[in-house]
Amino acid sequence: MPIDLTDPEDAKLVTLARATRARAHTTQGAAVRDTDGRTYSAVDVSLPSLRLTALQVAVAMAVSSGVGGLEAAVVVSDSEVVAADDVAAVRDFAGGEVTIFRADSLGAVLGSVTT
Repeated sequence: MPIDLTDPEDAKLVTLARATRARAHTTQGAAVRDTDGRTYSAVDVSLPSLRLTALQVAVAMAVSSGVGGLEAAVVVSDSEVVAADDVAAVRDFAGGEVTIFRADSLGAVLGSVTT
């Protein structure tokens, strides 16, 4: 059963992650909100020399902006779980407890994990 997001800023992350995924025609989309309220959306990277999940890219974008941490994250994927490496990337940078929402390609939030 889908989870209703009560925070409109969390719903915005789902929209951003879905749109980024659709635009790039990739298997994953992700979005994060930093502690200053800025958002970053990304897709998975699959090059011969570099492989990153969408959430890892979004976290790297936030890190490179100089912000101090994260408030929330969303992964849009057909996967039934949030990958352990994704949880670790968010935990390493978040600066506190963060919920990572998992949504399908239609935007239904099907689960979450807290770092």
